[in-house]
Amino acid sequence: MITIVQLGYVVAVDKFRNFARASEHCFVTQPTLSMQIKKLEYELGIQIFDRSVTPVVPTEIGVRFIEQAKVILSESERIEDLVKSFRNDFSGELHIGIIPTLGPYLLPLFAGALKRHYPEVDLKIDEMVTGQIIENLKNGNLDAGVLVTPYGDKKIIEQPVFFEEMFVYAHKDHPYLKNEAVKSSEIVTDDIWLLGDSHCFRTQVVNLCGIDKNRRHNLPFDLEGGSLDTLLRIINREGGFTIIPELFANSLRENANTHQIRPFSDKKPLREISVCYSSQYPKRRLTDLLIQEIQKAVPQSMLDTHRGEIVLWR
Repeated sequence: MITIVQLGYVVAVDKFRNFARASEHCFVTQPTLSMQIKKLEYELGIQIFDRSVTPVVPTEIGVRFIEQAKVILSESERIEDLVKSFRNDFSGELHIGIIPTLGPYLLPLFAGALKRHYPEVDLKIDEMVTGQIIENLKNGNLDAGVLVTPYGDKKIIEQPVFFEEMFVYAHKDHPYLKNEAVKSSEIVTDDIWLLGDSHCFRTQVVNLCGIDKNRRHNLPFDLEGGSLDTLLRIINREGGFTIIPELFANSLRENANTHQIRPFSDKKPLREISVCYSSQYPKRRLTDLLIQEIQKAVPQSMLDTHRGEIVLWR
């Protein structure tokens, strides 16, 4: 008879592609884990893993078996969640991914408080770009992702949580700072600094500003920055401007750095921030808790979806 424990071992080996690391993850000895998987393979009359290569890989039937095993494990977790919810028990692991343009500015607002309020929740956080988060949600390696939506994948459930305004940040001598606000139609993009292609915020900025991908620019050198902090350091030194999201702008204001930030005068562009999870591997109880803690931590004005216009990026 197939057991939940055996299925857990199989999924762990598939995740780590290594029996030793899988056994550490499952808190059992490697011989125990290997024996249970071999026993399962013998009883089913199939080979789940090809052990002749390094790292180990699933066989053709193994791939299909593992896919179904993940579904069964997810359903068993739903039963546990149901019981814990009845007992008002908030415990367990919550593994989340968060995009780099949010992580440094959002995590300090809620992560510590969540852990203090719910010490039995084992919160694990990885910073990664959107594509990596979606992939890991689909294969069950993440429980939830905090990213910009709408994304539009039928296998991913999106729960909008708050809405960030987008601002102009410019060099201290830039003409945009002569007024209290910047009109979007007057933005000239030949001196705009952008994040790299892997960042969804780059695409939002391109869409907002109507940037021609084949544009010529007047920047001193080509740079597609990996972080907002890098862009601002370059701007402060070399000139130009960029667009920044609200939580980052708020972190700058905390250090009294407000004179280089301007809102848009003719619109209020927003980016929609959601907590996302796979429809196949939901941890609804802990995901709802995550949403609750984030919404308590951000400025309450950010919860209003009607305060501006959402800028799409896909």
